[in-house]
Amino acid sequence: MSNVFGAETTTDQVLDGVDLSGKRILVTGVSAGLGVETARALTAHGAQVVGAARDLGKAERATQPVWEQARNGGGITLVQLDLASLASVRACADGLVADGRPFDVVIANAGVMATPFGKTADGFETQFGANHLGHFVLINRIAGLLGEGGRLVNLSSAGHRFADVDLEDPNFDRTEYRDFLAYGRSKTANILFAVEFDRRRRARGVRATAVHPGVIRTELARHLAPGALDQAVGQTTWKTIPQGAATSVWAGVAAPAELVGGRYCEDCHVAEVVDGTPDQRGGVRPYAVDPERAKALWAKSEEMVGERFAA
Repeated sequence: MSNVFGAETTTDQVLDGVDLSGKRILVTGVSAGLGVETARALTAHGAQVVGAARDLGKAERATQPVWEQARNGGGITLVQLDLASLASVRACADGLVADGRPFDVVIANAGVMATPFGKTADGFETQFGANHLGHFVLINRIAGLLGEGGRLVNLSSAGHRFADVDLEDPNFDRTEYRDFLAYGRSKTANILFAVEFDRRRRARGVRATAVHPGVIRTELARHLAPGALDQAVGQTTWKTIPQGAATSVWAGVAAPAELVGGRYCEDCHVAEVVDGTPDQRGGVRPYAVDPERAKALWAKSEEMVGERFAA
């Protein structure tokens, strides 16, 4: 299956002939773009999706096509989640745990990119706080809802090549802030989190992976000046939204778990580890899949959020 699909594969092609009836899947960031398309494709094949969003009104409007195309008992319910507030994250997690129904897959899709310098409600640099720490707390708090065969899919980016995580100065207290440097740190963190979560959970049959969706024109670039994203990514092939969401869906429900567990995927296949130049687009950098780096990030993240999570 890993050899069938590629960069131009869409969500519907990944799920062709797949019945997800009875599956329950959490998708964060369902108010626009990839999150909406991911939810649409999953519910169209029978999955029950729980969609998390900061702005529920916006999410309700954006997910109308999800309801319209749902088949075989598929559908979507919405929950409030602001990843830039740990109070909101914990409230969301507590609600899901109290509900008690398990998840087959969690797709950590929500995120921000290249924001101006700022801090979350808890004082974390915006991109590291929202993209990594918010999901770190949410997923660990609901980890018990992922039973044997469950999967976590973290949306990362080829932008991880911009920077490794900085465990000494994660909030840019001493480092000069640059928007894509901060984005790179947060996207590397998404991969390292998946590596360590996979190591901790695979003995009980739960696997985790990180994916690069590709370069897509979505609301993610709303903080950038016109043309800035084109300059940042250079010459590349742009994907449609259904193509961009395909790797998330592939890694979450179609690819063999043992193939993607603990790995970084792109274009519906597992990426090679490449020690490339900064402008090299494909593959994953060694520091982003370093198991010792992943353990160190986990420990730093627990310290930052003031909460420890059992192995």
